[in-house]
Amino acid sequence: MSTASPANGADLPFRPPRVDQLAGETVGWFQTNGVNLLIACLAGAVIVIALIGLRRIGRRFLRGSEVGADWRAILGRVIDKTGTLFIIAVAGQLVTGYTNPPAAVDDTATFLFTVIAVFQGAIWARELVLGFVEHRTVAGEHEGLASALGIIRLLVTTVFFAIALLVVLDNLGVNITGLVAGLGVGGIAIGLAAQGIFADLFAALSILFDRPFRRGDAVTYDTTTGSVEAIGLKSTRIRSITGEERIISNTNLLNKEISNNSRRDARRFKFAIGVVYQTDPDAAAGIPDLLKGIVEGLGHKFVRSGFVGFGASSLDFELEFDVAGTDYQIAYDARHSVGMAVLKRFNEAGLEFAYPTQTTFTAAPDGRMVMPYAEVQPVRTVNSAG
Repeated sequence: MSTASPANGADLPFRPPRVDQLAGETVGWFQTNGVNLLIACLAGAVIVIALIGLRRIGRRFLRGSEVGADWRAILGRVIDKTGTLFIIAVAGQLVTGYTNPPAAVDDTATFLFTVIAVFQGAIWARELVLGFVEHRTVAGEHEGLASALGIIRLLVTTVFFAIALLVVLDNLGVNITGLVAGLGVGGIAIGLAAQGIFADLFAALSILFDRPFRRGDAVTYDTTTGSVEAIGLKSTRIRSITGEERIISNTNLLNKEISNNSRRDARRFKFAIGVVYQTDPDAAAGIPDLLKGIVEGLGHKFVRSGFVGFGASSLDFELEFDVAGTDYQIAYDARHSVGMAVLKRFNEAGLEFAYPTQTTFTAAPDGRMVMPYAEVQPVRTVNSAG
């Protein structure tokens, strides 16, 4: 048997043995460990049956729930992806560990188990991440992101299988330092070239996981108010109340304050009401109760009302009330009804709304206020005959 120098790879984690050596040692191992091999094979068979049964349980979990609907379905899809080759590899590793095989057989079995287990772990991790993403997508009703799951699935699969491949190459003795460094430099270059795209992608994932809004919600963003029509990987589309469709990048959307009007219990309105200074103080004191009766009489929630200040031309009052529900049209009509009712009741009560006015007074030389025009002199009729 020839030996390799360190320069030829003596320090490699795994060196495949020659076929004739492996075959000879395996036959000798079978001949000298028959009873132990039989016991180990029976134990391995039990392990195989148990793992297959566990996989069937996972499939039942998956069938019993809608895909992506809950954690039971996520766990089921992960278990369901347990490969038959991995099950056999686990049983084989148990057999070799119990029966003390030759070094060549043990090294080969351990290496094969490591390779299969690494890729099986990558499959489990991929299904767990994708299941979590789909769970959040379905639960949040982000149909736009759901349609982009193909891209997310490709990215997740590439990442996990690339890591698994690096682990396998490392077990084969390949120096992956340069490869990892090259991938890192390449990743930085790609990231710098497409940083805008990745920023919007991560913003979309933030929307997916944090759920600040979902499709159909009425939102207010900056100066735009409308309903969310679609949430994509790059941008979000909002149909404004004036009819046009606004397309906003996800990054810009999350950088500003967003009001989700669909999650409020009611819409609040505020009226500023001014009455003239000539209003009787007792009548002015009764204005808050008058406004409260108007609001509650129309079936809305009265919040507060009261005197707020002396204006330049008016005594200023304020009214706040809530309209239940999230529908904007209903709230709009309710505000109109309250305003018209206030106008009618004030007219009936003789309360005058104030508006900007200005009165000019003229002073006599001694300081007394006089009319701003001279007194009208009576007209004397002249008789032409006399």
